[in-house]
Amino acid sequence: MRKVLALAAAASLAGCATMPAPSRSARPAVVPGAMQFLYGSAEAAALSEQAYNALVDNVRLRIAGPRPSESAIVLPADGAPVAASCGDKPFAAVFDMDETAILNLGYEYNDAASGAAFDAGRWARWEAGGADKVVAVPGATAAFAALRTMGVTPIINTNRNVAAATETADALARAGLGSFVHGETLFLKGDADGKSAKDGRRRAIAARWCVLALGGDQIGDFSDALEGTPAARRVAASSPPYAARWGRSWFILPNPVYGTGLGSGWDDTFPADKRWTDMQGAK
Repeated sequence: MRKVLALAAAASLAGCATMPAPSRSARPAVVPGAMQFLYGSAEAAALSEQAYNALVDNVRLRIAGPRPSESAIVLPADGAPVAASCGDKPFAAVFDMDETAILNLGYEYNDAASGAAFDAGRWARWEAGGADKVVAVPGATAAFAALRTMGVTPIINTNRNVAAATETADALARAGLGSFVHGETLFLKGDADGKSAKDGRRRAIAARWCVLALGGDQIGDFSDALEGTPAARRVAASSPPYAARWGRSWFILPNPVYGTGLGSGWDDTFPADKRWTDMQGAK
């Protein structure tokens, strides 16, 4: 539609000495509420700082006592999932990247201003060219520095594309989070097992590292076993053996903008026996 309007305007101005360039549609007057919260609010910044402070404190406690025997990484097995063993492996903490370690301000501005639906090609162009339009999630820079001081290596496990490995590492460095090397401290979609699900990469990481903490903004950043329908994910997250891990070795950050945290319907969100109707106000 914008192209048609631009062509019509050009035709009506034919013969004029100067022809202004067609104008783009104006961006919406109001930033979407979820983006206001995540990218603009003190509350979201405080939640992120809170998660990172808790993560660092818990890691510090774990390495101050007897050497941990179990990893924060839980792997599928017959019956109940099993925590990977630590042995004498070096210490690490594993983080998702997008909206966990960095905020994609440039991309999300484009989303909000254009109103365009998600497009894989546009996201690939962002991965390749948006490294200078990101910032660290509040708390992440200090946390990554503190972990390194303690001898704990931050590792990124992200579903960004392998084709943009160099640009992904550059974005992390520009955000002040340090250096990451693909295949060593940076794992991308398809690494280890060719899948977008992350258990294969977590298994590969656990084989080389004693992982003391996991950080993410989506449930799949912790275990593929937690994936499913919105209702199933909610039940699983609060069930053994997962519930006791939150705030101890698993730390989740806020993201109301996109991902598996969205999509629940009326019945998932509001159980039928917990609905209230204001009869006095009803017409």
